[in-house]
Amino acid sequence: MKRSISNLPGLSRRNFLAGAGGLSVGGLLGAFSPPARAGALIELPFANGRRELVTDFPQKSAMILQRTRPPLLETPFEVFDQGVFTPNDRFYVRWHLANIPTAIDPGDFRLKVRGHVRKPISLTLHDLVHDFPPFELAAVNQCSGNSRGFFSPRVTGGQWAHGAMGNALWRGVRLKDVLDRAGVAPGAVQVRFQGLDTGVLPQTPTFLKSLDVDHARDGEVMIAYEMNGEPLPVLNGFPLRLVVPGWFATYWVKMLEDIEVLDKPDDNYWMSKAYLIPDTPGASVTPDQKGVKMVPINRMPPRSFFTSHMDGAAVKRGQTLNVRGIAFGGDTGVAKVLVSEQGGQWHEARLGANHGKYSFRQWEFPLRLATTGQQRLRVRVVNAAGVTQPDHPNWNPSGFMRNVIESLAVQVS
Repeated sequence: MKRSISNLPGLSRRNFLAGAGGLSVGGLLGAFSPPARAGALIELPFANGRRELVTDFPQKSAMILQRTRPPLLETPFEVFDQGVFTPNDRFYVRWHLANIPTAIDPGDFRLKVRGHVRKPISLTLHDLVHDFPPFELAAVNQCSGNSRGFFSPRVTGGQWAHGAMGNALWRGVRLKDVLDRAGVAPGAVQVRFQGLDTGVLPQTPTFLKSLDVDHARDGEVMIAYEMNGEPLPVLNGFPLRLVVPGWFATYWVKMLEDIEVLDKPDDNYWMSKAYLIPDTPGASVTPDQKGVKMVPINRMPPRSFFTSHMDGAAVKRGQTLNVRGIAFGGDTGVAKVLVSEQGGQWHEARLGANHGKYSFRQWEFPLRLATTGQQRLRVRVVNAAGVTQPDHPNWNPSGFMRNVIESLAVQVS
């Protein structure tokens, strides 16, 4: 039976860790070193796509190893066909800084709110669970570089396939309620967030991300302490992480421990130099294009995928083929999902249950393929704002924001 944080009276160190699955947070450093034994090898569908499938990271089952320190673990794509919510033990992992705490005592942990506020505050986990109204939201968390391995020409950075994303039911408190407790002072411009991870070298920039104050107080941005009905896994941000629905995961600060209200725009490295995109349609430029205005990455665009079949699947001519998959609208909900065969007419798929505008939505469509040989199927989503996926992939030097229409080749005999 799953145990909720809110059912752990007093949030003592012992019972909180029991709620987290009985795993002591201490002693994880060894799990971040290279695996002692090689896992199974898999091939991602792009150049240099061979990866290990590993099982020796804490609270994780089989994951695709992209990097060990800091850990980058990708969700195997077949997981997305198993349900609309991504299981915690298969949820992808992406850290920016290598020093991740190996011991967190929930009884001693404090979340600080300071800066341009009327009254700085320090909150315990008990305070957050018992003194604020609980808030729950289903939302997709997607790395800015999800699908980077498909970029052509190739770009630097983690060569993810499509598994640097996941969907969870997050539970916690509204950031607005916490900021209201401290009292945002007049003249506030942005709110900055910091976690407990640090760099190896002293000169490594502290990982800091900021949101405009009105966005931070919109009632949807939240501080989560649960994920799919369980305390957050360590590698996904235990004990707290920011949830910024509809925005890329770089803003979803893990192991959140410091919130600072600013009276001027944040110009720290991670806002002014890193995670920038071209200020162009689809964040797209040509490889030789220069002098393009750059802005911080922000909202996610819509995406859709086939999950029921692998590329090259064998199909019998005239047999009904039920294809299915997942879609999300990016910064708003899914309006419709469309499927086509061999570049032909688009047909509307049947949508599954709606878990909210920021969640994955499952879709399904029956096809009867009458022609033998290789057939290429395509899928695209239209979101509630009328935005759809492009026919051609974008390109930028960081490998961000890929959302081209996806296709599936099937072999009909």
